[in-house]
Amino acid sequence: MSTAEETARGDDQPWAEVGPEAARRLLVAAVEAFAERGYHATTTRDIAGRAGMSPAALYIHYKTKEELLHRISRIGHEKALEILETAADGDGTPSERLAAAVRSFVRWHAGHHMTARVVQYELDALGDEHRTEIVGLRRRSDDTVRRIIDDGVRTGEFDVPYVPGTALAVLSLCIDVARWFNVEGRSTPDEVGVFYADLVLRMVTAPDRARK
Repeated sequence: MSTAEETARGDDQPWAEVGPEAARRLLVAAVEAFAERGYHATTTRDIAGRAGMSPAALYIHYKTKEELLHRISRIGHEKALEILETAADGDGTPSERLAAAVRSFVRWHAGHHMTARVVQYELDALGDEHRTEIVGLRRRSDDTVRRIIDDGVRTGEFDVPYVPGTALAVLSLCIDVARWFNVEGRSTPDEVGVFYADLVLRMVTAPDRARK
C-alpha cells in the first residue's frame, strides 16, 4: 500500500488537516521517500520529484527537510495519542478499555504502516526542539496506557508487578507492527488488532483468571 492509498482511507487518513493541497502532496511524497530510503538518504529533490513539483516549490511550504519530518511526526503522534485516550476514557472495564486501545492502536499502525514507520522510527533525525516536543507526546501515550493498567491493578483484573515496564512493553509490541506488516500477507489490520488485544490481555491477567 502506498501513502497515496493510505490517504484514501476516509476519516482514518492522517493528512486531512494539511493544506493547501500542494503542501499535502509534498508531505505525502516525503512519507513515501522517508519510508523507502530513510530520512538521511532522501533529498528535497527526491521529495519534490515524487510530488511532481520543482525543488524550489517545496521551500514555499516547508523551510527544511527536517520541518517536513517534524510535521509528519507531530501529526502521527497526535493521532496515536488520540486513539489511546479515546479508549482509555471510554466506557467499560479496564480489560475492555485496554483491549480497545490495543485493537485500534495496532489497526492504525498496520493500516498506515508506511506512515507509521516514519513516525515511529525517524525520531532521532529531528532537531533538539522538535524531538523534545515529540518525546512529550510519546510520554503522554505511555501515561495513557499506564492509566488503564493501573485501573486494572486496582480492580484486581490485572496481575502486573511493574506497571511502567508493562506499559512500555505493550506500546512497543503494538508499534512494531508497522515494521513488519505486509498488505499481501494473510491477516488484515483488523485481524492483527484483535490478535494483539488478546495477547496483551494474556500479558496482564493473573494466570488463574486467564484459565477461566
